[in-house]
Amino acid sequence: MKRITLIVGHYGSGKTEFSVNLAIDLRKKYRKVAILDLDIANPYFRSRERKRVLEENGVDIHFNSYGHDITEDLPAISATIKAPLENRSYMTVADVGGNDSGARILNQFEKYFKGNDCDMFCVINANRPETSTVESAKRHIRMIEEETGLRVTGLINNTHLLRETEVSDILDGYRLCKTLSQILDVPLVWNVCVKEMVLELGEEKDRRGLDDLIIYPIELYMRPEWLDAKVGS
Repeated sequence: MKRITLIVGHYGSGKTEFSVNLAIDLRKKYRKVAILDLDIANPYFRSRERKRVLEENGVDIHFNSYGHDITEDLPAISATIKAPLENRSYMTVADVGGNDSGARILNQFEKYFKGNDCDMFCVINANRPETSTVESAKRHIRMIEEETGLRVTGLINNTHLLRETEVSDILDGYRLCKTLSQILDVPLVWNVCVKEMVLELGEEKDRRGLDDLIIYPIELYMRPEWLDAKVGS
């Protein structure tokens, strides 16, 4: 892991869920970890909504100047966000807004991301229409790169259907990301899987001899309970 990890991806790819999990996991290894909520484009599923659980796990969280009040969706970023970027003792995860328009915020902090201290990982959910093919996913990545002037240095396969996800979905995403990885000449870093499915995915991985399928287990921190409620319940 490099000191700064930028997490980009399409709306609904699960990049915020992955960012929160990554920050909490990094805190198990490093003394100082921060997560930057740079998503000022989407009012839903932002890492700031899990401020309490992040802080309980020892992760510092930084977001816009206004916090959780009526002005929180204004395009304003707190100056405190620069603190972990400048402090080299911090491992920092940046949860970036979706698409190229959301990633535009990175231009404000360009000087921190140009060196060898930074990776930019793109989260791909092959069940999203906008990234369901190799060509559309490639186009999505190129748009982010053109907007930010930064290169995607790794892919994260986070193919899912929320609670309806099956191992076959993750494997479909793996195949798409493997092809994309070869075309772009960037590594497929992890294949995301909820912890309850790790054993099943691992068994299928072994059965098929997929030695390069590296599993990243996650908890579902961002998913509100009402999404699990059945219609009429």
